[in-house]
Amino acid sequence: MTADDSFGRLDDDDYPAYTMGRAAEMLGTTQGFLRAIGEARLITPLRSEGGHRRYSRYQLRIAARARELVDQGTPIEAACRIVILEDQLEEAQRINAEHRAAEAAGPPEA
Repeated sequence: MTADDSFGRLDDDDYPAYTMGRAAEMLGTTQGFLRAIGEARLITPLRSEGGHRRYSRYQLRIAARARELVDQGTPIEAACRIVILEDQLEEAQRINAEHRAAEAAGPPEA
């Protein structure tokens, strides 16, 4: 791996750069909360060679949304389901927008 490859990962939302302790600190929550949302299958952290959980920025955003809902009184299982549905909706809207844009561009030329 070259230095350029390493620096490229800094911009990668899916690169598992954060340890469980650091992730919990950044979110202002406990490691137990991160374990709980993992058990609820909201996020699945990658594992280091030593077996330690590692989180990406994308996963931290998902965890932050779940924490926001839990802080508002939503049970953790329900919060996880809400976040999953919100994520699915966002993806469906993105796909629909792509289809509309392709449709507006007209048929491909032969």
